[in-house]
Amino acid sequence: MKDKLIIAAAVAATALTSNAALAGKADDTLNWSTSREMDVALPYYNNVREMVILQRHTWDNLLYRDTKTFEYKPLLATSYKWVDNKTLEFKIRKGVKFHNGADFSADDVVATYNHVSAEDSGVLTKRNVSWIDRAEKTGPDTVRVHLKKTFPAALEFVSGPLAIFPKDIWKTAKNDAKGRPDYGTVAPIGTGPYKTVNVVPGESVELEKNTNYWKGSPKGQPSIGKIKFRTISDPEAQIAELLSGSLDWIWDVPKDKAEQLKLIGIANVVNAPTMRISYVTMDRAGRAGKGKENPFYNKKVRQAVAHAIDRGAIAKNLIGGASQVIHSACFPTQFGCTQDVPQFDYNPDKARKLLAEAGYPGGFSTDIFAYRQREITEAVMGYLSKVGIKTNLKYMQYKALRGLVWDSKAPFHQMTWGSYSMNDVSAITSHFFQGKRDDYCRDADVTKWLAEGDSNTDPKVRKAAYKKALTRLQENVCWLPMFTYAKFYAYTHDLDFTPTADEIPRFFTAKWK
Repeated sequence: MKDKLIIAAAVAATALTSNAALAGKADDTLNWSTSREMDVALPYYNNVREMVILQRHTWDNLLYRDTKTFEYKPLLATSYKWVDNKTLEFKIRKGVKFHNGADFSADDVVATYNHVSAEDSGVLTKRNVSWIDRAEKTGPDTVRVHLKKTFPAALEFVSGPLAIFPKDIWKTAKNDAKGRPDYGTVAPIGTGPYKTVNVVPGESVELEKNTNYWKGSPKGQPSIGKIKFRTISDPEAQIAELLSGSLDWIWDVPKDKAEQLKLIGIANVVNAPTMRISYVTMDRAGRAGKGKENPFYNKKVRQAVAHAIDRGAIAKNLIGGASQVIHSACFPTQFGCTQDVPQFDYNPDKARKLLAEAGYPGGFSTDIFAYRQREITEAVMGYLSKVGIKTNLKYMQYKALRGLVWDSKAPFHQMTWGSYSMNDVSAITSHFFQGKRDDYCRDADVTKWLAEGDSNTDPKVRKAAYKKALTRLQENVCWLPMFTYAKFYAYTHDLDFTPTADEIPRFFTAKWK
């Protein structure tokens, strides 16, 4: 029935006048939507993906990570250097203005970094700022950022979530019910290519082109006049509005719907890679027990699982052509990631043999925990059943499953990770395998090697350490890395837009055809 509705909507859309169908281009407004709400349209105080996107438009950072070369380019800083392993120095750009007309200066950088790293700042994603000890102004246009410890991935955060605000803006925060400053109430003022001009909490956010955006920015000069985000909770309604011309851009379109839209031809449909990966965790550490109650403590069982699942078929048939099988516990472009590790081909006969050698000639039964895209986990279950592993699906919300994982109650789970769009192995491998609550491997050498990679500013040393850790992880089969995710984007033919793997659509580089 829903498929027929899409076809009917397509027919109706073709009957619209050309002005209605080209509404976005006609009034120079790019209309986009997702199902999430934004009650607070401020970075640091809202960490949903949509806010990450809007941050890049309204605010600038000291550095900008090139989406093709992954190199760090000057943005609000004209240069940077490591003074020592725990100190970064930035030369601050002159001649840039905030949206309210105030001059940007080194004082704004110091105030922003010191505010967000303070214990009482209320920043939601602490990991983005927890590495900062303090920032200080050491010259008229020079800022030094002191780190709590050596953290070479700092540059990735400087170029990502660390948006720069005006120095005095934190004083304007309204007080909450307990009389404490609610920093989520300050004005959304930045130096970026777009200005935030209207926010209706939970409904919409409107941006307007910054006609005074500074020349020479690696972001380029914005082309489209206005950008409007709206929350539309029903994905079917999003598709209908795209077809009618009320929306110009949507994403996360289900694969079957995307294929229909592509067949209809009313919109551009693109399947593009993302930094999110799928993985299956098996309890090598024995956190849930070391006997028959936990077959995954046995290495041969873990190897059998790895050989039993046709990851390539799942990626192709359920995710899309841009998805690729991975063999290492990281995303391929991330600094330090290598696929040169032990690999497991799809070989059900070998899986059955390994199960027999492990003492399970007839297989066994187990729970499998999951939270995202049930059909993928069901496909995994189907492959496992063919080699004798019978699974009982425990499907739940992410927060509930995360709690079970942390409490050592999920020895076999299929989950995903997006690395917060950070292009560094420390954002994924180090998160899962340093002996903390997500770590179901608990290998002392892996922990040591990751710590070495995370605490050295020499790229060669880092890569060598990560290579050893990633290799050991796959030797132990602590994880079965599955595949990279891909998103289906659908947008009007009038829009010139290019997706990027970090799932941050850069509308400031888009333009009307």
